Amino acid sequence: MASNKILVIDDTTVVRVKVREMLPPGNFEVLEAKDGLEGLNFILQEKLSLIMLDFLLPKMSGWEVFQKVQADPELRKIPLVIMSGRKEEVTEKITEPFEYFEFLGKPFDQKQLIGAIKLAMAKAKQPRPELAAVGTATAVKNGTVATSTVTNVPVAVPSVANVAVAIPSAENTAMPTAASNATPITGGVSDAEIKALNEKIVKMQAEIDGLKKQLTQVVTFIKQKIK
Repeated sequence: MASNKILVIDDTTVVRVKVREMLPPGNFEVLEAKDGLEGLNFILQEKLSLIMLDFLLPKMSGWEVFQKVQADPELRKIPLVIMSGRKEEVTEKITEPFEYFEFLGKPFDQKQLIGAIKLAMAKAKQPRPELAAVGTATAVKNGTVATSTVTNVPVAVPSVANVAVAIPSAENTAMPTAASNATPITGGVSDAEIKALNEKIVKMQAEIDGLKKQLTQVVTFIKQKIK
């Protein structure tokens, strides 16, 4: 029984037969799939040594198959050769250089086929970054990490005991507002919580305004005593 299995996924019978005939004789078995869905089933069920994937396929495109393979930590270790008659169809989805798989343009000869297979096997051995957990990847992609909560809103409230003669003006008071808080909140904050936060900010602003008024009276009293 063959120890190595090569899967050729292509909707054209001529291409599948051509690949089979061009491969040098050895202890391997060639599996054939005529569409992306059939090819994906082979990938999930068989222990493969190489995948040759046409980019344009019926039922499930080569791009969709590629995405599913790359999303699995084990499947993406399988050497991969992507085939297409138009390279721009591939580069529209996957930018060069192709680090972890090899591209083979159609039509191809035996030398080009063998060369692509060798390069695909070498590229598959390169170390790759670990797949991020679901949710983490989205946060990194968007450049934000939503960890702050409504209860962590900073409010600068001056202490009466530390009052200096210089009273901070209203425009210099550090008060976060809904407009100035530019960090997007994407971690499941409801409209009701946002409304409650705004009401809390308005209440704090009123309390600070009242505190300022009291401080002004204290300073005026101190100045009168000094005179």
